[in-house]
Amino acid sequence: MSSPAVPSVLFVCVHNAGRSQMAAAFLTRLGGDDVQVRSAGSAPADTVNPAVVEAMKETGIDISAETPKVLTADAVQSSDVVITMGCGDACPYFPGKRYLDWTLDDPAGQGVQAVRPIRDEIERRVRGLLTELGIEATP
Repeated sequence: MSSPAVPSVLFVCVHNAGRSQMAAAFLTRLGGDDVQVRSAGSAPADTVNPAVVEAMKETGIDISAETPKVLTADAVQSSDVVITMGCGDACPYFPGKRYLDWTLDDPAGQGVQAVRPIRDEIERRVRGLLTELGIEATP
């Protein structure tokens, strides 16, 4: 009996500099090798938001080396679950994909104090996603 394929999740926001980077980092940390993780932006920024980097370091996750990536149709096609975070109609739609829209505040231009509750809500949702996918979160 063969094991099922590892599910692939794509997180998309406008700049790929905040919300989608945090979500991808949490899913990578908590899902380990049991899930494939991607993130992208419809209009990627040059760098990841420094307040987001700092807020994630507080959880023990270093995303300082990450760079925003452009959203491609191929990334969407090769993902099982596509989670949008405010990218509106910029995200291509392909039948057969599971789409979720997470309404979250945008950390752009915010300090670490404002980013923390966004970060914590993203972690909560990522943990819920792992449960839905039948993947046990790593401690």
